[in-house]
Amino acid sequence: MITEKDYYNRNILDYESYEEYLDQQVSTEDMFYLDDQDAARRIVELGYKGKDLLSREEFEAARQLALAGPLKRRESAELICSAGLTFPEGSLLEALAKREELVRTGKLATILFIRDTVRGQEVSAYIDFGHRLQTENFEEYFSGQKKIVPKRSDLSYYNWKTHSLFYNNSSTFQVLADSENGLLMKHKRDRKTVNVDPKAATPGDNSSRTELKNCKDYIQVTLYDHVTRRKN
Repeated sequence: MITEKDYYNRNILDYESYEEYLDQQVSTEDMFYLDDQDAARRIVELGYKGKDLLSREEFEAARQLALAGPLKRRESAELICSAGLTFPEGSLLEALAKREELVRTGKLATILFIRDTVRGQEVSAYIDFGHRLQTENFEEYFSGQKKIVPKRSDLSYYNWKTHSLFYNNSSTFQVLADSENGLLMKHKRDRKTVNVDPKAATPGDNSSRTELKNCKDYIQVTLYDHVTRRKN
């Protein structure tokens, strides 16, 4: 049985419609083979992809519950893990601490590009910071107990030794593979795309790119910040 807590954890207000909610699980591979957005959504809705998703009725009920409880959502967003802590200048944790509150409150969406050595192999990933905040205990990261590393469940993951490549949509972004512009991250709320190609002149509207050149904990770290715009 889905509880009130489950509804809030799913950030149901990030989606304007049930169709947009289903889109989070529609991959570029699905669209390549089906070439039909409605058919791809139907496959997801019927559960053929094995995802634990809300039904249309549950989605509508969840939105009503979330809309009726903005105070609870705001109180949850104010639990800032990095509050009162200090971090080395130029470090990834310092950069994330500056963005945590904005990301939690939905005013900013941040994508991290991290390239690092994990278990002796060089890997990299584009990481949805907001999605990680929703699904992980970041007190462990900000306290130094754990290190943020690329995962196969991130927006994009690449193993430089085995050449293994994985793509995943998140609660905030849909991954798009564009033949001309390369990898694009489409924000699900304002529909703007973030171009993460380092050679691109700009990452896109309302977006900026910041490279942490003095970050000593990783081979390479770049942050893509996107200022969100709510639909009226």
